[in-house]
Amino acid sequence: MAWVSLIAAGFFEMFWATTMKLSEGFSKLNYSLLTVVGMIASFYFLAKALHSLPMSLAYPVWTGIGAVGSILIGVLLFKDRLSLVTIFFVMLLITGIIGIKFTSGH
Repeated sequence: MAWVSLIAAGFFEMFWATTMKLSEGFSKLNYSLLTVVGMIASFYFLAKALHSLPMSLAYPVWTGIGAVGSILIGVLLFKDRLSLVTIFFVMLLITGIIGIKFTSGH
């Protein structure tokens, strides 16, 4: 169950990063409120995961899910462009997240 909470925390991190972008500097109230709700949910699920998982595992996986997910959302929703070098480093990040998961023993 800790891994489900951790993945949920990562998805809520992607959510709040996206709604923060859509809030246009917190000038749009609806998106600003959604940002705060997403932040609270992300921290809540991270805290739940930390009951069972070590911080040295949970924190990098949480930030990694948020980072990679935000990159994908940026490309798909906001039409961000990535260079081949950037794509290479995103792939390294994904490899690192998977590696941490499989070598952690949890």
